[in-house]
Amino acid sequence: MNQILIDNCATYEGGWTISQSQRARDAELHLFFAVGKRPDGLAVKACAGRLPLLSVSHDPMPDDAPHPEALWPGQLRWIELLREGLTLDLSGLAPGPAAAFPDLAHRFDLPAVPAPGECESVVLRLGPHLAAGGNSQPLMRGLLAVACDLVRQFEDCIALAWAPAGTAIGPRFFESVVSAWLNGGPFPALGLTAFTDMPDGAIESVGLGFWIGQELRIELPLSADRIAATRLGIRLVNHLVITGAPVEDDRIIAPDGTRLVLRPSRSRAVIGVWRE
Repeated sequence: MNQILIDNCATYEGGWTISQSQRARDAELHLFFAVGKRPDGLAVKACAGRLPLLSVSHDPMPDDAPHPEALWPGQLRWIELLREGLTLDLSGLAPGPAAAFPDLAHRFDLPAVPAPGECESVVLRLGPHLAAGGNSQPLMRGLLAVACDLVRQFEDCIALAWAPAGTAIGPRFFESVVSAWLNGGPFPALGLTAFTDMPDGAIESVGLGFWIGQELRIELPLSADRIAATRLGIRLVNHLVITGAPVEDDRIIAPDGTRLVLRPSRSRAVIGVWRE
């Protein structure tokens, strides 16, 4: 597999279903900056001023206050952003502490997985009053659109991380695949999800459960060719994000004409894929 596109560093074990509220809490998009390069509130406001759809709707710690970092010692500096009626919190801004570093297991378009101490995180998440909306696609698309805005504006951003999939993503790759999806293209399965090798030879998705409540598992012998299986997985992830998780066996035709069966497990945690 092309190292630039996908690199899996850990396995995922299914066996549970993910509640909508839990998925909402996990919906964090981290922007990584070199140590000392995180933006402050003034930089975020300047960024919003350059974008017609983005504005700062609330700043609990004005930058003209004396020594703003001393007002809430040890707490994250944050700002509320507004884009087309959607409010999001951007926290971990300078000069306060950085946001907590997420757990990462996969990388895309990066030479290595970012590590604590090598960079600092600023995190974007839905505003608290929107968390009840769970992982609804309109909310997630809005969050990711704001992330694309920030990536385009902050050249010091060296990587991003999508917490539900444990993925670290190069900024140009992230902006390209997410913008394509927002404009009607395929879902960015390599980035907003990932794939990992299982001990029994199957290939399983990581992070699809955030979107549809279940992971995808490509069984042997389909998974024997890892590259072909991953390509199939990318197509199936796009299909499932559009249609939702099946409630019973579903039959589809693969691009090579193979007839496939998609079968939800008894626990509704995994959708297995076999040749018919």
